[in-house]
Amino acid sequence: MAVTEENPLVEGLERLPVHPTTLVIFGGTGDLAQRKLLPAIYNLAHEGALPEGFNLIAVSRSEMSDDEYRKVAREAIQQHSRRKPDEQVLEKLLEHVRYVSGTFDVDDVFERLKDELGKFDEDAGIAFNRIFYLSTAPKFFALIVKKLGDHKLHKHDEADVRVVIEKPFGTRLEEALDLNKELLSVLHESQIFRIDHYLGKETVQNMLAFRFANGMFEPIWNRNFIDYVQITAAEDLGIGRRAEYYDASGALRDLVQNHMLQLLSLLCMEPPVTFDADEVRDEKVKVLHAVEPPAPDAVVRAQYTSGMAEGKEAVGYLDEENVPDDSQTETYVSLRLEVDNWRWAGVPIYLRTGKRLARKVTEIAVTLKPVPHLAFQADGSVGVQPNQIILAMQPNEGVSISLGAKIPGSRMRIRPVNMEFLYGTSFLSQSPEAYERLILDAMRGDATLFTRNDEVEAQWRIIDPILESWEKGDEPLATYPAGSPGPQEADEILAPNQRWRAI
Repeated sequence: MAVTEENPLVEGLERLPVHPTTLVIFGGTGDLAQRKLLPAIYNLAHEGALPEGFNLIAVSRSEMSDDEYRKVAREAIQQHSRRKPDEQVLEKLLEHVRYVSGTFDVDDVFERLKDELGKFDEDAGIAFNRIFYLSTAPKFFALIVKKLGDHKLHKHDEADVRVVIEKPFGTRLEEALDLNKELLSVLHESQIFRIDHYLGKETVQNMLAFRFANGMFEPIWNRNFIDYVQITAAEDLGIGRRAEYYDASGALRDLVQNHMLQLLSLLCMEPPVTFDADEVRDEKVKVLHAVEPPAPDAVVRAQYTSGMAEGKEAVGYLDEENVPDDSQTETYVSLRLEVDNWRWAGVPIYLRTGKRLARKVTEIAVTLKPVPHLAFQADGSVGVQPNQIILAMQPNEGVSISLGAKIPGSRMRIRPVNMEFLYGTSFLSQSPEAYERLILDAMRGDATLFTRNDEVEAQWRIIDPILESWEKGDEPLATYPAGSPGPQEADEILAPNQRWRAI
């Protein structure tokens, strides 16, 4: 009889059980729900990761029946799912979908929602956990949470109640403090899951495994060996139809204040005692507290002008639809920060992000100090370049290390070569979408990859002084052509002998 061997690549991929859950999406007909949340829920169902008892209730302004919303959900999943939907799985998922119409300031909406939640509990004979996902404009966050409290939906004697909140979490420090205060007047901090979808990416989570599970890296992860770090989040697209949001936000609020500072804190944190949610977040907060707001000459902001992008002519930011002619909103920002603690003091950490750059790429590049050896400078040799460790999140998730290697031949000539690890080839599977992981974690009550209130406040304390300086008009707004690597002024914040990686 043939013995079937277990595939070692699937070891550790087993799923933890999840308590039966009813997920309520406020803004269930919106863009985020249709492009990300509904496809993520379907893919979890496809993989058997949803709890055995799972229900979905969408709440939105549009008037429609349950069946009409099921049709909307079906079309969204068919269009945006990362895999072709299986009709049987999709049909079973949609059976447990309900729709509640109305605006978020109307009490009747929350009473009808309460009735739907009660019906699911009654039909199943159990109390489902409740997750309220606020996929709405930020102005509704505090209002919805207050209404949940008014209608006694914020807690349940026999089930867990959690609230997932999308970014942006405030637009300034004072606003973030006020929002935290309003949320915590109704909910306990352990019930609030502030979502940052970057933290759901496999490579971001792998940063912790990469650093703390490998003896070859942890000893060099400090100022004695690392020369500088660059964190890049570049996009080749313009703002599309997001002018109303983007012009009020800009690159600094849109990406740096949340995603990029989260990446910095994960890269620089000390090893936690355990990988428990609060232990990890305690260490991240310590890093953020060690970062001082950058000096004005360590920040460059810029706006794209017309140019060539994606192989065709692209208009400048001021010519985009619905952008004011006199807009001073930055579409690019780069800054130099420093983590002033024992491990990182003196190591420049550069952050840059922008729209309409040469290509789409999100990565962290850690450059080690050069070796002090002149013996390899033969003719035809590139020479010994500093080693780099690249953690890539987009477009190809993985890790690469650049090493100096000898070029074949009779002479000792050196050039950099790459050693690469890619998720797709190593684990023979496609990485799940970030929202799949985060929705599942919220259902399990695991807040490790969600942002705590003191993290949000620490992030704003770094960014708020920059915004204040810009509001005074102290800092110039540079320009760069669409499709370029960014403004030339960005080179001015680099230390001597350091350079930006090519985009």
